[in-house]
Amino acid sequence: MGVSSLMKVAVLIPCYNEEKAIASVVRAFREALPAAEIYVYDNNSQDRTVAEARAAGAVVRREPLQGKGNVVRRMFADIEADVYVMTDGDETYHAPSAPLMIAKLVDENLDMVVGSRLQTNVSEAFRAGHHFGNLLLSGAVARIFGDRFQDMLSGYRVFSRRFVKSFPAVSAGFETETELAVHALSLRMPVAEIETPYGTRPVGSASKLRTYRDGFRILWMIMVLFKEEKPLPFFFLVFLALAVLSLGLAIPVILTFMDSGLVPRLPTAILATGIMLAALLSLACGFILDNVTRGRRESKRMMYLGFPAPAELLRRQGQG
Repeated sequence: MGVSSLMKVAVLIPCYNEEKAIASVVRAFREALPAAEIYVYDNNSQDRTVAEARAAGAVVRREPLQGKGNVVRRMFADIEADVYVMTDGDETYHAPSAPLMIAKLVDENLDMVVGSRLQTNVSEAFRAGHHFGNLLLSGAVARIFGDRFQDMLSGYRVFSRRFVKSFPAVSAGFETETELAVHALSLRMPVAEIETPYGTRPVGSASKLRTYRDGFRILWMIMVLFKEEKPLPFFFLVFLALAVLSLGLAIPVILTFMDSGLVPRLPTAILATGIMLAALLSLACGFILDNVTRGRRESKRMMYLGFPAPAELLRRQGQG
């Protein structure tokens, strides 16, 4: 008997205008995970997504706030399960990989397993621009928060219950994948990646991702999370930039004063002083917010630890 049949598994599929693919996605995950409950969360689709999902046997619910992040927040709040599988409704992710991802999550007592797409043929399924942007944004997160994900923006993931119920979910759009990764990294959760096949969309189906707009939103989310999760390094960089600017303005004034005893450029001297004060204030904010962030992180950690680990849940199910 497989792990996925012993534990309560929920398949979560956020959807927006996916009538061409959603029925095939539901059937594929029903075949891969026969005991799982499959939920399709419709996000104001204007086509037959809801009808197709219901006809395929999924439980269909709606989230009126537009954006994938809003849908993920609602799914995580509504659904009760031991293990959560999240995928997209566009038929690009490989349903037969789900049992392997669940088994890895439970066997290694992990909190998130990501289905990596990076071995995919770029020209066919993973557009070169998206591939490059993914590497760039994943690299930025790796440099700031830790190098544990190669495909940070994959929408194919398996989660433990304690991950889902401790996830704050504040983003609204496609930047939710970044938030998921940083949540795991900030709490130093045990995570892993598995290479999974990545296919092309069916004919007539179009991607909802807007390369530049959503890329900038993800980059902005990385900067926001950098400020919130690592305030001391963030504000130290602000301090450094302001201090260098202040010194650049002040040095000529100081040299003139040392040479002549006069300060002919008084406005420049005042400006340099003000910028240096702002730099020192930024550094002070960094130290203060670092203590606040530590307390927030400890609170999130305690909430996370309030739920049993996947292996413990499996043990309880086996005893039951």
